[in-house]
Amino acid sequence: MTQKRLFIKTYGCQMNVYDSDKMADVLRPHGYELANTPENSDMIILNTCHIREKAAEKVFSELGRLKVFKDLKKQNGQHMIIAVAGCVAQAEGAEIIRRAPYVDIVLGPQTYHRLPEMIERAERNSVRPKGKKREKIVEVDFPHESKFDEIALPEVIESTTAFLTIQEGCDKFCTFCCVPYTRGAEFSRSVQEVLSEAKHLVKAGVREITLLGQNVTAYHGVAPNGKGEWTMAQLIQEIATIDGLDRIRYTTSHPRDMTKELIQVHGSCEKLMPYLHLPVQSGSDYILKTMNRQHTRERYFEIIEELRAARPDLSLSSDFIVGFPGEKDVDFQQTMDLVERVTYAQAYSFKFSPRPGTPASVYPDSVPEHVKDERLAALKALLRDQQTAFNQSKIGQTMPVLIERKGRHKDQFVGRSPYLQGVHITNPALEIGQIYDVTITDSTLNSLTAMYNN
Repeated sequence: MTQKRLFIKTYGCQMNVYDSDKMADVLRPHGYELANTPENSDMIILNTCHIREKAAEKVFSELGRLKVFKDLKKQNGQHMIIAVAGCVAQAEGAEIIRRAPYVDIVLGPQTYHRLPEMIERAERNSVRPKGKKREKIVEVDFPHESKFDEIALPEVIESTTAFLTIQEGCDKFCTFCCVPYTRGAEFSRSVQEVLSEAKHLVKAGVREITLLGQNVTAYHGVAPNGKGEWTMAQLIQEIATIDGLDRIRYTTSHPRDMTKELIQVHGSCEKLMPYLHLPVQSGSDYILKTMNRQHTRERYFEIIEELRAARPDLSLSSDFIVGFPGEKDVDFQQTMDLVERVTYAQAYSFKFSPRPGTPASVYPDSVPEHVKDERLAALKALLRDQQTAFNQSKIGQTMPVLIERKGRHKDQFVGRSPYLQGVHITNPALEIGQIYDVTITDSTLNSLTAMYNN
């Protein structure tokens, strides 16, 4: 089989990272090996995200740069396939073909198991008789078959950490979010499927698994005996029994689905790391209702209190949107108050920007841009102070760190703390894939420095 070069550029969330890995797995048996640069690749995939501001325009800008490489290959009598995957593809498939007709394939997040067949069609396009119309390859439907059924598990896994998708889609319909329209309705993989993949990962050397889902805490997979469904709490407890697996994480959660059963698992399961990403978006009940978040400010506080009672060393991260339509000064101050009361180890904050097709995209955008900028700057400053203080609080402590890779300097290694912080350690005796108890000696906003005395 002729070796071919595949370049994938991934935008957005961990789910897209997982999907990109799976697309590489799908194409590997067909002769495609990953390349580090797009220039001389035989195929380029842009795996896109529709959450951030001007996401589609960024994709079109990148496509313009890639067209140069495609044209150069054509001048040399070679063919380069350009594909756009992910949520921008799902939302704007026809527009991509219209504005960038040199794109060969557009595929949504639920169809990447069909990539080999799409590539065959794209290759036929490249050698079509003169005058024959080019086939438009746009696969953005939601097929009845599960893409997970069509994808073999990779034989070689080089990392000691791995993502494992257990759930996709969302039925919450937050008014600002495009996920229900680009990823579809909630779908949970069966418990048996998830356990089989988890065991495969651990057997290949993975020691930490992050369970993924757009709304992962809504997991309701078919039970191993085929009767009834398991909850997220049950699934975590079962995965924790896998020998050789040391750490479990999950993301992204929704406050509405934080059941008492799941909260208690945070206290009883030692392998479940003491770090939780629990998006709240706003501290104002008025804004939360307008967002259709289906929880209140006080309910969020109750969940945090229950989590910290179950796991006192738990740290939190979150997501915030400022300048949502109708947000007044009092609403923003309630968000600031919530942040001060909860305190976060890390958080993401953004200005509201409308996503096409969502209900909020037609709301009157009543917050001026300069006000959004001022509010965002104030919120980021508070969150930055909390993150800095959290990292500094770890100086002098001893904590277990899983070594993931070599660092930039000689004898330096980089690992992850239980709180997902990057930890830099200089010691030639360390080994990738091992967990060491190290002493934290310094901190920055985004990472820690540690010492290991072997």
